[in-house]
Amino acid sequence: MVYLVLVLGLVILLAGGKYLVDGASDLAARFGLSPGLIGLTVVAFGTSAPELLVSINAALKGNSEIALGNVIGSNIANISLVLGISAVLYPIIIYKSVLKLDYLATLICSILFFILAYNGIISRMEGILLFVIMLFLNWYFFKKLSKVDEEIISEEEVEEMIKKTPLAYSLFFFILGVLGLYFGSDLFVDSAVKISEIFGVSERVIGITVIAIGTSLPEMVTSVIAAIKKQTDIAIGNILGSNIMNILAIIGITSMISPIPVADVFLKQDFIWMVGITILLFPILRSKLQISRWEGLLLLAIYGVYIYALL
Repeated sequence: MVYLVLVLGLVILLAGGKYLVDGASDLAARFGLSPGLIGLTVVAFGTSAPELLVSINAALKGNSEIALGNVIGSNIANISLVLGISAVLYPIIIYKSVLKLDYLATLICSILFFILAYNGIISRMEGILLFVIMLFLNWYFFKKLSKVDEEIISEEEVEEMIKKTPLAYSLFFFILGVLGLYFGSDLFVDSAVKISEIFGVSERVIGITVIAIGTSLPEMVTSVIAAIKKQTDIAIGNILGSNIMNILAIIGITSMISPIPVADVFLKQDFIWMVGITILLFPILRSKLQISRWEGLLLLAIYGVYIYALL
């Protein structure tokens, strides 16, 4: 029964994220936000919303290892599992701007995350620092990327979306998404804790594996579809952007609500893997400015080794 509840919680959680994006995108368009801005803010937040709600829910219930494991596990899975699968489906072309902006920001955020956690706790003040950095980084990205306004949704598509969707429907989907995220995260966390008790494994392991992969499904679906459509710039941007959001927004907001204790095992193992895989990604991205199918297989193999070492 507990496994059905876990799956049900995940389904509600992911559906909530989808409805939140649909409703919020339409509302944002009605308020005159540009298509590019909608994609970079509302859609980006929507794909990270499951991780956010799960982490907040877990931290408030005293399951801090699930909250921390969720973010670290998601970041490791995004680079090695999701990016690996995407590259195997179709080689990913890397633009120099990705190395200078997206990758550099991801690496700096990962190292900063490790430094802040090193004393054994991420405090409210450190959460505020991460959140402020997120606001500044988003402002900087919007300033630098304002010319790529039509990449995600065209003006015509926005106008058509507004015509087709009455305001009441937009509000309904938005509220439905928020409720779905709340109740889905509640079921997901509770059932994950019970499963960890049944098998006698730590909340850290459950957070890094089951919960991390489950909450990374929106990024996985987005990246795989982008790879199939050969829109590989979207795949790499989605993954690196998600890792930045996980650290700055999710850890930032969660620790502002409730300080996050960091167990020694995270510092000696999981943080090393997260930062190490992020550093390893640089020569892969820099090599011929693409991620080949073989390099995608290498990333998948690294993820396999990590899970084997974890269990």
